Parts: sequence; C-alpha cells; structure tokens
Amino acid sequence: MLHRTRVIAGAAVAIAALGISTLPATAGAAEAPKADTAVQLPAGMLKAMERDLGLTQAQAKTRVANEAEASTLAPRLEKALGAEFSGAWVTGPTAELVVATADRGQAAAIERAGARAEVVEHSLAELESVRAKLDRAAKGDRNNAQDAAVWYVDTRSNSVVVHAEDTAATKKFVAASGADADAVRVVRSDEQPRPLYNLVGGDAYYMGSGGRCSVGFSVRRGSTPGFATAGHCGRSGTSTSGYNRVSQGTFQGSSFPGNDMAWVAVNGNWTPTSSVRGSSYRVAGSRQAAVGSSICRSGSTTGWHCGYVQQYNSTVRYPQGTVYGLVRTSVCAEPGDSGGSFISGSQAQGVTSGGSGNCSSGGTTYHQPINEILNSYGLSLVTG
Repeated sequence: MLHRTRVIAGAAVAIAALGISTLPATAGAAEAPKADTAVQLPAGMLKAMERDLGLTQAQAKTRVANEAEASTLAPRLEKALGAEFSGAWVTGPTAELVVATADRGQAAAIERAGARAEVVEHSLAELESVRAKLDRAAKGDRNNAQDAAVWYVDTRSNSVVVHAEDTAATKKFVAASGADADAVRVVRSDEQPRPLYNLVGGDAYYMGSGGRCSVGFSVRRGSTPGFATAGHCGRSGTSTSGYNRVSQGTFQGSSFPGNDMAWVAVNGNWTPTSSVRGSSYRVAGSRQAAVGSSICRSGSTTGWHCGYVQQYNSTVRYPQGTVYGLVRTSVCAEPGDSGGSFISGSQAQGVTSGGSGNCSSGGTTYHQPINEILNSYGLSLVTG
C-alpha cells in the first residue's frame, strides 16, 4: 500500500544540498499579490473563477499571483532534486506549493526553499515508467485495454490512476502490462472521453469538408502567421474559413490520435493577436502551471469556464484512438469547444482536446499542452 508522510520542518538537511539557497518563498495566506507578480485578469475570467471556484475577485487575484510564483519555484526544485523528485502541486485557497520527494533527507531543504514537503514511496520517474508500460501494453493490444478509458500519473496520491468501467478486467490489463501493481490505483468510472466537434458561435472556424472548431492561440512560424488548434479538427492540407466564412488558411501540420495538435497558417485576410475570445485579455507567455493551479477555458459554445489542473501526462483512449500526454482538468466543456484556449493567469496552457460531462452538471476536460505544439511545429506564441 502506498503511503505519504507529512514532513516535520526540523529535518536536518541544509538547503545547499540542493543548490537552492536563494530561491524565493511562496506568498503566505494573508499576503496580497506583489506588484511584480499581480496580473490584470479579464472580467469574464474573474466572473468564471467566482462562479466555478467559489473565489472572490481578491482571492482569485491572490491565488493567480501565488500560482505564478509556484510555477517558477517548482521547476527549480525539480531540477535540484533530480531522480528523487516525486511531483509538485498547489493546494488550498491560497495555492500553497507542495513538493514531493522519495528522499526524506531532502525535506528540510524543500521547506526552506519556500514549499511544503511530502515524503512518498515512488519517484516521479518510477511512476512515469509505470505509465509508459501501460501505454505500450495498450498500443500492442487495444482489446486488452478496452475497459480502461484514461490513465495518468497522479502526483498527489503518488500513484498511476486508471479509470475504467470494468475494474476487474482492467486489473488484469495492468497485470499483463508488467507494471508495478503496487503503484497503480484502478478506480470505477463512467468517463467516456470524446473529441469535442461541431463548434458554434464566437471565434469558430470551418473546415473545407465540413465541421467547425475553435482557434486556440495565435502563433507564427518565421514570418508566417497562424493559430494552434486540435489535431482532430483537420488534416494537413485541409482548408479553413473564419467565423464569417471568409477564406482563412490551411492546416500545415496535424497529429491525431497519438497527439491532438495542429496548426493552421492564415492568409492576408487575418491578423493574429494575443487576445483570448471575449475580452481584450493578452497572453503573456506559456509557462506551465503547477498541478492544483486554477485554469480557465474559453470556447465558442460555452464561453469562459474554470477549474483546476489535476494531472499532467494523461493517456486518453478516444473512440478514434489513444492520445498521450494530455492535461486533465476539472473544467467543463461541450461539443463546439474543441481547439479553444486553456489559460492560467496570463500564461497559455493548451488547446481543448476532449472530455466528458457538460457545463450544466460538470465534467472533465483534457487539453493538448501548447508548448508541445510550439516545439513540434517550430512555432512561436504571439504575445502582448
């Protein structure tokens, strides 16, 4: 059985052991956002955070500022811990950063750097190895894994979580994969992820052979402007027209399944901006948010909706095939939101892939990380 232990801050290890003696501390519960980390959030996003997360506007701004600090500190601690790093996430109303390690001797250094430490059994590398074995098993025999809808590394439970309708059959799949069963947690779930097609309204775009999707984020490849979107929306060579049916562009690259990413080069009729639909909000970059961070999505069907980052590197089995490396969130979405933008604070996070549920009763939505799209196609994000 897996176990986690809350670390006492008195563990005797110097910060110098991690080489992080000058790292900043995260903001405390009563602190207001610092002037250099405060961000101007659009009214639509603030209202969605108030509605979906139960936060006041002041709490939302404080949380986003603390999440920004956590997204800087967590990667530095990950690098310093190396093979003993077991994940990082933020928690609580003020987004306190928690860093897990498989080495109890590093706990004090983590806490002195400004994060709360948790000692766990498995390193992140071990859990990723378990997930990779499940990926390989599913790829080799799709029928063997047909009952498992989603699996991912859950750093907060220090396990690989598998969602399935038939838990008994899925446990057999796990055993056959050769993965360490002690590191896997199979949970009963009715979740049936699907790509979100048939976009309507707002900044939708239309594919040449029919169907509609949403623009994710404006990008450039050299001097060529375009936008990132979901791969299931179209294949390379597919033409597009904008929400107003004016000729728009052509898919230059697309991957689905496996990934769910694409980019469209636009013609002179269109000018890329750093705005997110529904406001004059400007995207400032694409720094990855920590697990537990608030995250909001803008889509042409349901507008702004918010939730939290739950897990990275989720494997999702859609009816059309398996997609790897998606980000699982508690944000709702509905058909028509595919390809739209996921953003945390001022930082672009990804484009809507698919999910389950809806925005009336709630749901789960997955997105393709924007940085993977940028790196795969040699793109740069348009920022303002």
